[in-house]
Amino acid sequence: MDEPALPDTGDGGLVRVRLDLGYDGTAFAGWAEQPGLRTVQGVLTGALARVLRMDPAPRLVVAGRTDAGVHARGQVVHVDVPRAAWDAAPGRSAVAPAQALVRRLAGVLPPDVRVHAARLAPAGFDARFSALRRRYAYRVCDDPAGAPPLRRLDVLAVRRPLDVAAMDAAAAQLVGLHDFAAYCRPREGATTVRTLLRYGWRRDDGDDRLVVADVQADAFCHSMVRALVGAALAVGEGRRPVAWPAQVLAAAVRDPAVAVVGPHGLCLEEVAYPPDDELAARAREARAVRTLPPR
Repeated sequence: MDEPALPDTGDGGLVRVRLDLGYDGTAFAGWAEQPGLRTVQGVLTGALARVLRMDPAPRLVVAGRTDAGVHARGQVVHVDVPRAAWDAAPGRSAVAPAQALVRRLAGVLPPDVRVHAARLAPAGFDARFSALRRRYAYRVCDDPAGAPPLRRLDVLAVRRPLDVAAMDAAAAQLVGLHDFAAYCRPREGATTVRTLLRYGWRRDDGDDRLVVADVQADAFCHSMVRALVGAALAVGEGRRPVAWPAQVLAAAVRDPAVAVVGPHGLCLEEVAYPPDDELAARAREARAVRTLPPR
């Protein structure tokens, strides 16, 4: 279990730093560090250890782990570092530690990862457990010509034209507190109960060749978004009726007819947090095991 957020005591102890970052997931084996594989966590941990001269390397806590090939625009992590290392980040420059850390990380991180903000976290902040919701987008192109060349790494191409209205209607039936076992890869000891806050489909305002899913939840289980997208695509292509995704959900078992779509169309767009004075309470609430209310 993650440790509670540390107050900024100013006495030379540890301070909690919030980092906001984005990455192109194409060349990564996901977020989580794995021996012998290139991961976002591994790259960022190494960069922080180098810039802050920390040995052993710091431990990162992430808002939401992403799978291999999944991108992020609005990922959030926290890291506890010695106060002395934070204060020393500017070196001989006159800039603030937060600004200096962002600049120095830009100098050592590869071009497919960028930390765009750093700051001391408020008391009670936990990147994972304080989050109210995570917002993902999944982008699909149904142009017969295929995905635009400059979007080939973040857009899924499909061959059939999509009925976006039908997809949106099917998605709306899944919103709410449910057991999403039918759309998750189970993990031992983990619940599959989640609150899906929003799930909708639309044509992209700037490019009507692109169809975009907006998927928001308090948290997601493994492969959940990609399975939800796969079910909607079956409806959009006319292979399944609008009611089918809800029927799959009600069955509460994995249905082999639900395709888990490729990771490259998926992007973590935003992680939202409550006001500072509610962070600790939210973290306590999120640590509780989710269950469905009695019927």
